[in-house]
Amino acid sequence: MAEPDHLTGPDHGTGADHGTGADHRTGSTGTGAPGGTAGPVDGRALDEVVAFTSELIRIDTTNSGDGTCRERPAAEYVAERLADAGLEPVLLERAPGRTNVVARIEGTDPSADALLVHGHLDVVPAMEGDWSVHPFSGEVRDGVVWGRGAIDMKNMDAMVLAAVRAWARAGVRPRRDIVIAYTADEEASAHDGAGFLADRHAGLFDGCTEGISESGAFTFHAGPGMALYPVAAGERGTGWLKLTAEGRAGHGSKVNKANAVSRLAAAVARIGAHEWPVRLTPTVRAAIVEIAALHHIRVDPDAPGFDVDELLAKLGPAAALIEPTVRNSSNPTMLEAGYKVNVIPGQATAQVDGRMVPGGEDEFREVMDRLTGPGVDWEFQHREVALEAPLDTPTYARMRAAIEMFDPGAHVVPYCMSGGTDAKQFSRLGITGYGYSPLKLPVGFDYQALFHGVDERVPVDALHFGVRVLDQFLRTA
Repeated sequence: MAEPDHLTGPDHGTGADHGTGADHRTGSTGTGAPGGTAGPVDGRALDEVVAFTSELIRIDTTNSGDGTCRERPAAEYVAERLADAGLEPVLLERAPGRTNVVARIEGTDPSADALLVHGHLDVVPAMEGDWSVHPFSGEVRDGVVWGRGAIDMKNMDAMVLAAVRAWARAGVRPRRDIVIAYTADEEASAHDGAGFLADRHAGLFDGCTEGISESGAFTFHAGPGMALYPVAAGERGTGWLKLTAEGRAGHGSKVNKANAVSRLAAAVARIGAHEWPVRLTPTVRAAIVEIAALHHIRVDPDAPGFDVDELLAKLGPAAALIEPTVRNSSNPTMLEAGYKVNVIPGQATAQVDGRMVPGGEDEFREVMDRLTGPGVDWEFQHREVALEAPLDTPTYARMRAAIEMFDPGAHVVPYCMSGGTDAKQFSRLGITGYGYSPLKLPVGFDYQALFHGVDERVPVDALHFGVRVLDQFLRTA
């Protein structure tokens, strides 16, 4: 294991632009809100957010979960640009090449709590033959940036960079301290990334009480004229399981009542068919009430006889924001057994992707004990907590206001993520996390399908919107 690498002065002697190819216009259009409120986001910032997104995509940071990912080139890229903005980024590694970057911007109000802004640098694998463009080309074509990470989440990484550099040019500081963290290993265990930072470098996050990151504040078109912007205020917990069935090895032609494959298959079938009961958390209740009201449906999720599935059937596309988070879930994903068709193996294994709503872990454990049955054991291969964030806070109100400033027709609603983010690791430091990476997307653009999907891409206009909203929120948060 490598010792942490503390580099506070990255080599940034190649010039402030670093080959972004940006056309640094000084009289940009659309740099302010519809009401005429101008911020420091200028034409250069709008160019840079596109260039940074494209160039980060070109840096292949594929994380296959086997430890071979190397985020360092991307970490050095963002560190150089932060240093050009007058910051002092620190590069930190638990293992060679698995590099994280942390920097702090001093706010104008020393009495205010600090805010964490974090984004991961790694991406999931992409099969080139499935894509319309090379997944690491970063191609900018027809007003769209293409490539793995365009949505998850090099777009947000780039938006933060562009906003911070615009502040430096304009001599602007945020109200509260902003701690920026670019992390490794989010697409696997976060062991080399946010987990390492939270466990070994907690002091870098002193004063941080809240944080923002991916998977929220994007346009979700729920119907004609209904543009929702779901802000994540919760995450289901992660429970990746390994099932192991033991049996008696033997010849495939003989009777065998202790067949490990049969035992495992039966357990997997029971788990896959299990119907989990409804468990509504405060965030999901709020999402149900607000989204239903936009559909002119008045509901009380706590009323006797309330049927969430019946309601979801009436919400059209918006049901997708709620449906995955009203229950625990358990999806079998991998099977492994045997080595020859006429040999009964003595052991068989499976893996299950389990997710737990806040407060649902005890139920999840009890159900797994029951469904696996005799002869099959299970264990957590990776487990992370579920999260819940309050909605009645000044920070949530400011997130909402920043979106509405730049899209007056927006309907900002809370929701709970079906999966998880690095906010789980940072929660160990007492940091409350929200999903807030704003993008204004056109009708027909399926944002959620592009997470880990083929032909991942992001519109240039969406990046421009995002950097403006982030600038407004982060300066005033």
